[in-house]
Amino acid sequence: MTIRRLLAALPLLPLSLLLGASAPGPDAGSAPSVTTPAALSDADARTLATAVEAVATDAGPVGARALVERVEAEAAPAPPPADAPPVDARALAEALTAKGDLTFEPGMVPPQPVPSREKAPPFGKLQGLPRAQDLVARAKLEGGKLVVKGGKSAPDQVLTIDPGLQASLTKIMQNYQVPYGAAVVLEPSTGRVLAMAEHSEAKPELRGLPVRAVFPAASIFKIVTGSALLEAGVTPDTEACFHGGKRSLSERQLEDSDRDGACYSLALAMGKSANVIFAKMTNKHLSADALKRMAARMRFNREIPFAQPLDVSLAYIPEDGFALANTGAGFGDVYLSPLHGALLAAVAANEGRWVDPVLVEPESFMPVPEPEPVLTPTTAHALTRMLEETVTHGTARHVFRERGFQVPDAVGKTGTLADREPFRDYSWFVGFAPKDHPRVAVAALIVNEPKWRIRGSYLGREALRLALERIPAPVEVTAPAGAAGKH
Repeated sequence: MTIRRLLAALPLLPLSLLLGASAPGPDAGSAPSVTTPAALSDADARTLATAVEAVATDAGPVGARALVERVEAEAAPAPPPADAPPVDARALAEALTAKGDLTFEPGMVPPQPVPSREKAPPFGKLQGLPRAQDLVARAKLEGGKLVVKGGKSAPDQVLTIDPGLQASLTKIMQNYQVPYGAAVVLEPSTGRVLAMAEHSEAKPELRGLPVRAVFPAASIFKIVTGSALLEAGVTPDTEACFHGGKRSLSERQLEDSDRDGACYSLALAMGKSANVIFAKMTNKHLSADALKRMAARMRFNREIPFAQPLDVSLAYIPEDGFALANTGAGFGDVYLSPLHGALLAAVAANEGRWVDPVLVEPESFMPVPEPEPVLTPTTAHALTRMLEETVTHGTARHVFRERGFQVPDAVGKTGTLADREPFRDYSWFVGFAPKDHPRVAVAALIVNEPKWRIRGSYLGREALRLALERIPAPVEVTAPAGAAGKH
């Protein structure tokens, strides 16, 4: 039994299970007192799997089943004894970690505080990525590919980056003299990174912006909130009403009022980035645990395996009240890297499956990681429908309607937030195209000063447009006339 593999799944579990809940019964509301074992036996694994199955509806259709499948794959468990005691999974994890011979593998990170953007903006302490760790900066063009030379004892590494696309996106940021900018393009079905471009007019020597999680996620976090709402039974057509501005937010707006004169569906609220609708729906339909679980599925507060250092995107989810609603609307202490932003878009593009990013072309003998389901296909399709509103009727409609620069069937989400002292305007776009047969997913981020030339939605549109021009659509093979029925 591989203990690390079990621990890697623990962030997906509901709080009730982590505190020791077992199958529902007369005393289901209280956590049993158990003695934490020094090691995890197969019997313990079977018991834990059974407990997860018992609370599957609480964990969601993906989170609980994912752990059961992992445990069963490792332990091949038989049905547990009827009187098997429940396992205190949290105490077990702490005890095993304390032994000193356990290291956290990707997908599991030790608890750590999330800084407050208002008090200490992480961007103010941004450090560049050392050249030795930056594969893109070290790569040289050889035969149309970017190659990192391996030296005497290591093989060369061929990157998945498309050199032409990388150069085009970098040139856009240079031409518009963006203070800080990053654009990531990837193939959603495989995770292959096709571009990881960056530029800083303010600090030309700075490298590593696509992998730094120092940027406020802003309304990009509505993708997480929207997914949680969909799994809670809210539909894209579910409406909420409000008064005042759709982007302003105060505690009194969380309750329905006779003054509420405008109503938006969840889908339209996603497109128009209506903070008040997301706050009201978070307050009405979501618990802190539900939002935490969805954030964990989407890899917040968790390591993402990658060929070079990639910051953990941090998300602090308050327990309740206005602070929780505020976070659900995109105003919380949540930080995101551009690469992670593109991966969020890829989840919807992949019908709810998570695929780890790939920067180095794998050798033929290397196993290809299996995609992990984090949303149901139904939820992913509904999320895609909501993201389409951003481009057709929402915050990115103008830039995507520009004559000669349209991107057919694009979907996405914008995000905007500003620091005051000093002033920094963070603008995002994450999305994918085409919506029915996705070929590329992107994230674009611009950090502007008071005077600016372009924002994230413009760069994101160009990333989609240029990538689709370079990646041919799959050729549909049609059977010749009269071929049907022949053998």
